[in-house]
Amino acid sequence: MSAYEPNSRHLREVLIFCFNMKKSAAEAHRMLSNTYGEAAISERTSREWFQRFKNGDLKSKTSMAVEERRFSKMQNWRHYLIKTRVKRNKNCHDH
Repeated sequence: MSAYEPNSRHLREVLIFCFNMKKSAAEAHRMLSNTYGEAAISERTSREWFQRFKNGDLKSKTSMAVEERRFSKMQNWRHYLIKTRVKRNKNCHDH
């Protein structure tokens, strides 16, 4: 057994890989169990994720929320930079 403790994102990505390789949820679960032992997700969870993948949902709600937050921060940062440039340009033209 590996000393590496997989997080939920890693396990989801492995499941997506298995799904794309046309493995069954049971096969994916067996692979994860053989690799990670007790740290692996249950076969039921594997089946639930595979069903979501079949429905076109490749992201978890948590990862979508994180991406939305990152995008929002990026937009805020972009807005701040634009405002700063406008102020700086205005000050340069005033002098």
